[in-house]
Amino acid sequence: MAKILVVDDEAAILRALRAGLEARGHQALLATSGEEAIGKVALDAPDVVVLDLGLPDMDGLDVLRRIREWSDVPVVVLTAEGSDDRKVQALDEGADDYVTKPFSMAELLARLRVALRHRASGGGPPLDASVLEVGDVRLDLGRHEATVGGRPVDLTPKEFAFLAFLARWPGRVLTHRAILQEVWGPEYGTETQYLRVYASQLRKKLADDPEQPRLVTEPGVGYRLVDPAERPRP
Repeated sequence: MAKILVVDDEAAILRALRAGLEARGHQALLATSGEEAIGKVALDAPDVVVLDLGLPDMDGLDVLRRIREWSDVPVVVLTAEGSDDRKVQALDEGADDYVTKPFSMAELLARLRVALRHRASGGGPPLDASVLEVGDVRLDLGRHEATVGGRPVDLTPKEFAFLAFLARWPGRVLTHRAILQEVWGPEYGTETQYLRVYASQLRKKLADDPEQPRLVTEPGVGYRLVDPAERPRP
């Protein structure tokens, strides 16, 4: 059971999320404003926060920034459809993931599971981890070898680095800027055409099923690497 703080000023969403979370054995804490949310993070120590970016008293991004000044609690933000810039900014400011309204309970629960695993693992795999595994994708960093379902996959250095960065954060969306700076260097950040080309090449080499891909595009935001068996179905 997890203690989950839900921050939203819409009563209907709060009721629905509280019922959905408690039905699955979680403890739901509720806040309707940014100041209340900050206070509850400090006093109640939730395991994860679901934070709407549109709050009545302050911008949700400001709430996130203030929380990040002293807490590394996982935060999943709720955003409006089409607000790609807000999603990217939230992720760059320290959010762990996002869900776009309207969303299903299955989708939110999947994002919360990823965030809770991140917390349980202490923030991701050790930097010196020699092997990364996400579903049937296995990367041996020391030998620079990749396999999918035991089948060797021949990757270029950039393809391997791209896939390895995603594999360090399984299920978590990483922004275009974060990937470019990690794989190409700190002077990069806007060359998203590179990522489209490399993502397409990787999908072919991984033999991804378009209906249940391992490498998932988050339009306008970034990419995530998932185990297709764990993805919520519509």
